[in-house]
Amino acid sequence: MLVAFSVAPSGTSGSDGSVHDAVAAAVKVVRDSGLPNRTSSMFTEIEGPDWDTVMDVVKRATEAVAPFGSRVSLVLKADIRPGYSGELDAKVERLEAAIDQSAQ
Repeated sequence: MLVAFSVAPSGTSGSDGSVHDAVAAAVKVVRDSGLPNRTSSMFTEIEGPDWDTVMDVVKRATEAVAPFGSRVSLVLKADIRPGYSGELDAKVERLEAAIDQSAQ
């Protein structure tokens, strides 16, 4: 199972609107989970064996953001494909191969 999510506080007191400290707290939870993961400028992706394992990490990451504001926003997208693993990288590898193939 792959999950891409973005979590951020709102109602923060920072004058510049930055949420990097809150996001860092969430990403630390993800990285400490030991699950394969990747973070970009907009989303964090996690791969796990099942719904409960992955959603537990998302829940704890969301809870880590809560102290940084009066509300928390969570955006989540899931790819639920039983029997597959290693897809965090494999999907990108297949995409790159298709791009290379079409360029020939």
